[in-house]
Amino acid sequence: MKYFAYGSNMNPCRMKKERRIDFSRQEHATLRGWKLKFNKIAFRSPEEGYANIEKDEGSNVEGVLYTIKDADTKKLDRYEGYPDHYDRRKVKVELDSGEEVKAVTYIAKPNKVEDGLKPSKSYLDHLLKGCNLLSREYCKRLKKWKTLD
Repeated sequence: MKYFAYGSNMNPCRMKKERRIDFSRQEHATLRGWKLKFNKIAFRSPEEGYANIEKDEGSNVEGVLYTIKDADTKKLDRYEGYPDHYDRRKVKVELDSGEEVKAVTYIAKPNKVEDGLKPSKSYLDHLLKGCNLLSREYCKRLKKWKTLD
């Protein structure tokens, strides 16, 4: 199964060690027509925002495309708070070769989002662990994101 991570799961150590999801492949992918936001209300702080994506025709979201076992979907569901906090959706992402691939990703439920939230520095650091696969420009944008601390 293909899973597109745009948030903290871009950190491969988090996927393997914390989530115990063994992936056989990871590669750069782009989701066209979507925008990255940190508007998903965090569990631990009402001011903290987790990563989310929203439709925006003029934007693109970069992320890590993992190849995982179908059985690991249940683990991902649990960590992503599906079905209460995030919906699991199928999207088409573009590989660097130009090939389009269908993948699963998670999008926050409308009642779990709020404007004006910011990620914590430790949360944003998980996203930055994916910079070895992301474009230099995208990583620069992530590094400039205002955090709570």
